[in-house]
Amino acid sequence: MAARGMAAEAWHKGRPASPGLVAGPLFVARPMRRGVGVAGSPADEAAKLRGAIAHAMAAIEKLQATASDDAAEILEFQVAMLGDEALAEGAFAAIAEGTAADAAWTAALDVQIAEYAEAADEYFRARASDLSDIRDSVLEHLLGGGSDLPPAGAIYLGEDMLPSRFLSCDWSAGGGIALTGGSPSSHVAMLARARGVPMVVGLKLDLGAQNNASAALLDGEGGRINLAPSAEATLAFQGDVAKASTEAARWEQYLRQAAKTADGERVLTQINVAAPAELDHLDPAICDGIGLVRTEFLFHDQPSLPDEASQFAVYQRIVRWAAGRPVTIRTLDAGGDKPIAGLSMEAESNPFLGLRGIRLSLAYPDIFRVQLRALARAAVAGPLKVMLPMVTVPDEITATAALLDDEVVKLQAAGIPCRRPDLGIMVEVPATALAIERYPAAFFSIGSNDLTQYVTASARDIASVAGLNDTANPAVLRLIGEVAGYGRRAGIDVSLCGDAGGDARLLPLLLNAGVRNVSMAPKMLARAKSVIANWRPS
Repeated sequence: MAARGMAAEAWHKGRPASPGLVAGPLFVARPMRRGVGVAGSPADEAAKLRGAIAHAMAAIEKLQATASDDAAEILEFQVAMLGDEALAEGAFAAIAEGTAADAAWTAALDVQIAEYAEAADEYFRARASDLSDIRDSVLEHLLGGGSDLPPAGAIYLGEDMLPSRFLSCDWSAGGGIALTGGSPSSHVAMLARARGVPMVVGLKLDLGAQNNASAALLDGEGGRINLAPSAEATLAFQGDVAKASTEAARWEQYLRQAAKTADGERVLTQINVAAPAELDHLDPAICDGIGLVRTEFLFHDQPSLPDEASQFAVYQRIVRWAAGRPVTIRTLDAGGDKPIAGLSMEAESNPFLGLRGIRLSLAYPDIFRVQLRALARAAVAGPLKVMLPMVTVPDEITATAALLDDEVVKLQAAGIPCRRPDLGIMVEVPATALAIERYPAAFFSIGSNDLTQYVTASARDIASVAGLNDTANPAVLRLIGEVAGYGRRAGIDVSLCGDAGGDARLLPLLLNAGVRNVSMAPKMLARAKSVIANWRPS
């Protein structure tokens, strides 16, 4: 919703990244102080840097431990990098020659950030912002300054906002994000949408000319900010906020209703789950089931890989929460931007196109068998389905089916209760979507995030190509429509579990493409059901 009745020149236009309207004081993120440390002895400076790295790692691990969704995955790379001694080698070499710890660390990280940003491979370009986050986190501890965090209810204005900053902020009193850089498809934008924090990116502003505590109006859906609102503009904006609140309350009336189109056609609406703690305060009656459970949380930050008993307990808990509704659990989707120590391949030239997802699981069948056994046991508790990520060729399904069938036979022979769950796949590789009839799966779930990335050849967290990474691209929608159409003709269930499923802009396009089962973050359900209720075929 764009605020009305305001002078056009008062607004600065960017790109919408997370919907919502918010008014509040401006908090301008200033560049961190650089080179202010005075060098002590090389031994003292080296000890300072080691201590700062340890403190930064502990702070990020603390954020990971309390994260209840994809945030934990986003921070995993930072923890791995800080734990790699090679990261600080250049800094320690400079310290040995008499450079202060903060200057040495900054110079060493700036070189690596530049190398990542200029890399030919998109994966490494996307990691440049993570390295910037790491650099600044360590600098804060070295310089003894407070973190650059806005007060509750403020609008954060800066060049970019890194994941650890977002996760450290208190959004309970409102607030928003306005960036001169950034991307609507970045990790922070994803987190903002999941938490209902309005966000605008790509603003053409001089940050140095802005003042803290100045009043500002942020229109997340219209993609703009007003940094000098008049009394008339503020009053009109408050009217739009009230209307938005009324509209949100109207959406809530749909939350506990079955989703139906204006023509009365049923559309299944499910939720995505990244960790079981997310379910603690949710009523299963709001959804038609769980369309995606990410199991990576079981493998991250553990002293060893999870055993069968621990996996079984978690899967069973989730299935029981659903109270008879279907639960789709994705097998380990490691690799790419989700490395797991001791399992993921290291030093791949292009991890997004490397040994990841089902490829990695089949490369380690003994580990994969443990997960399949736990899933077969948990399937006794309710309608559990197993989904394979990153499937590229049909043989990956048949190979997995053979492992699953073998483990079910072994469980039965041992007298352990189990059930052979349906085996389906994520459709996120264009080669799979283009020849979907080749794949012997019990169901298909379209992963719109990776499918869009691969079809458009643009990473979702790189600002310079963010405009290309759009599920509304006709080529992406055509593939989605072909998968949905084939499923309908063949009598095979098709769902969509990527971010697009909860996007009010994209949902009508998905419905036009034939999708009738969408899975999304729980916070997106009410609005999505409202959009569905007002949709008619076009």
